[in-house]
Amino acid sequence: MHLPSADTIAAIATAQGRGGVGVIRVSGLDIEALICGILGQIPQPRYATFSNFKGAAGDTIDQGIALYFPAPHSYTGEYVLELQGHGGVAVLQLLLQRCIELGARLAQPGEFTKRAFLNNKLDLTQAESVADLIEANTSEAARSAMRSLRGEFSEAIHILVDKLVRLRMLVEAMLDFPEEDVEPVNIKQRDDLLSDLCLRLNHTLKTAKQGSLLREGAHVVIVGQPNAGKSSLINRLSGEEVALVSDIPGTTRDVIRQVIQISGVPLHIMDTAGLREPQDAVEVLGVERTQQSMRQADLILVLLDANKGITAQDEKILSELPTGIPRLLAFNKIDLISADKSALNEEDGNIYLSVKTGAGMDVLRNQLLRTLGWRDQESGAFMARARHLQALMQAKNHLALACEEVARVELFAEELRNAQQMLNEITGEFTSDDLLGEIFSRFCIGK
Repeated sequence: MHLPSADTIAAIATAQGRGGVGVIRVSGLDIEALICGILGQIPQPRYATFSNFKGAAGDTIDQGIALYFPAPHSYTGEYVLELQGHGGVAVLQLLLQRCIELGARLAQPGEFTKRAFLNNKLDLTQAESVADLIEANTSEAARSAMRSLRGEFSEAIHILVDKLVRLRMLVEAMLDFPEEDVEPVNIKQRDDLLSDLCLRLNHTLKTAKQGSLLREGAHVVIVGQPNAGKSSLINRLSGEEVALVSDIPGTTRDVIRQVIQISGVPLHIMDTAGLREPQDAVEVLGVERTQQSMRQADLILVLLDANKGITAQDEKILSELPTGIPRLLAFNKIDLISADKSALNEEDGNIYLSVKTGAGMDVLRNQLLRTLGWRDQESGAFMARARHLQALMQAKNHLALACEEVARVELFAEELRNAQQMLNEITGEFTSDDLLGEIFSRFCIGK
């Protein structure tokens, strides 16, 4: 269904700056006059038509390709015109201004995609995946966003909702009869549906967490004593000299940040000041920033000296790490150990490596991902955002409460209703206007 009083919007759909091609996009319910004002005629729908783009005085602003998409068979579900001309800044502004003269207004960020959502061309998860696809920083994140855009995430949610509806219908029917009249077959069917629903929801939540990791990445903080090799490690992981390396303890005074990719997963690696009793005021600030970074981390990587093992100072560092944050212990400098290196193993969950030679680095990379919850077999992960995970967790909690209230049918039915409402929020079937405004305001203009 079209918006009842949607005005015509226009925007430059290509990135800012000069380029070989620039695109102006127009969408509205009545754009025939605008099309004729620029092109002189209505082009054949869905065919690329070479045209002169005319100004108010009949002069040619630019030449290029015009594409016309009649409603409802367009991206927004409205009548859409795309003008593909040259990508100069001045010529695009002239063409955009001509569209405004003919009755259009400047589109707001994400307004084209918002109209596609409101006109039922996309659900909310698909609309969000448009922005995720544009912003994807890794190939795996791009593939994950495309899976969501194709509707795989939405399909998983719809399957859950359909099963919830079936279960609610059965429970509502049971409410109409006294408990002694409920047939055992109905009770078994209820329990089977509930069990299957919980299993599917857990699987969907697990897959969504994988997609969230692809989208958001994870923050890994490297901590340890001075001269443990933290700066050398971040240089080795990033493949470039991003941190100053010196034999002088306390060289790193501030937090150094670098983004790396491991198997397509973005990791925000932070090299921190060595943890010890500060020697001056600057080092005091460095240690404070290290502690602040640890509190905000998704994983803390503790780097130790394999020659010394875990010293008293290391024990102090470990005891002061924030609770509730996963940690991984890595013993560096195994190249300096005279004993048989084959005796070293990871049975204790620790990593043994040499930043200098590169030995054990692949093991470290794999262990970082495993500790963060990434699984290689989850190649079918779809892009998910924090609000998706929150809604899935709330739906899971309501199902857990439903399991506890299975004997009290009224409360059982209410928890099922709450779970369905949480799932409907993901796809936008139950969504507040404030949430829509927040989501689409983060889109780029022209999309």
